Amino acid sequence: MAHHLLESNPNTIHWGHLDAAISPKLTVNSGDLVVIDTLSGGRGDLGGDLSFVRANHRQIIENVMPIDGPHILTGPIAIRGAEPGDTLEVKIVEIELTENWGYNLIRPGAGVLPEEFPHASHRILPIDRQSKTTKLPWGVELPLDPFFGVLAVAPAPDKGRVSSVPPGEFGGNIDNKELRVGSSLFLPIFVAGANFSAGDGHAVQGDGEIDVTALETCLKGSFQLILHKRPINDPPLDFPRAITNSHYISMGFDANLNVAAQQASRRMLDWLVSITGWNREEAYVFCSLACDLHITQMVNRNRGVHAMVRRELIP
Repeated sequence: MAHHLLESNPNTIHWGHLDAAISPKLTVNSGDLVVIDTLSGGRGDLGGDLSFVRANHRQIIENVMPIDGPHILTGPIAIRGAEPGDTLEVKIVEIELTENWGYNLIRPGAGVLPEEFPHASHRILPIDRQSKTTKLPWGVELPLDPFFGVLAVAPAPDKGRVSSVPPGEFGGNIDNKELRVGSSLFLPIFVAGANFSAGDGHAVQGDGEIDVTALETCLKGSFQLILHKRPINDPPLDFPRAITNSHYISMGFDANLNVAAQQASRRMLDWLVSITGWNREEAYVFCSLACDLHITQMVNRNRGVHAMVRRELIP
């Protein structure tokens, strides 16, 4: 297993969008470990003050124009031998907080309660990397639980350039806080090489991401990128799924929350039938008793729902 490092600079990031036409910045073999440095925050997100950001972050802000979305994404990274129809397993090996600050924004017209909070609001909050806590100005101390909001392969070429905001079949802005160290995210592949990118570091976030942002920050992630070739007679994976240390997780993304819940539920039924031999009705009954539906996020145009089943319950 080879080890690689991809730093963030104006030549290794794409800001606000995903596109199959973006050329890879690094090519690796299946099973290699890649350390990816990611940055979060444009000039407006940071209140116009760049005095506290790293030189490479400032260089990106001053030289790269965001297109379609707010997320600074590092990559893409190509995996040799990956072809459309295969699956990329992104095993999250380590997540490191790299800054002593994070930010939270309220954007007018966004969030779960836009009518109640129509104003713009901006906060820079301290991050204590040693204790892994942040303290809110009104005195509440929160433990940190870092994860990457955006983990994505390139979308299908016929989609062209897509915004980094709504998640989709390619992954993207999933904002699922269950994707911690030890988890594996499985993404369907749509282009040769898969072309994986990461970004949107979150120091802590509640399910729902109610005001439209988490505690956004810069993270360094260690990922093992594993290619799973599609068996000839098997259908390809069509949507992201995950396996954590404790759970199987299926996902749904749609502008309608009910549709997203139905998607996540159907995909969990499909998964359970395939790995247990149960019929669909048996899986449906099991899920009503032992599967939890969580709202992933409510604020990324496509709302997210994830279905969680404890791995210990599956024979």
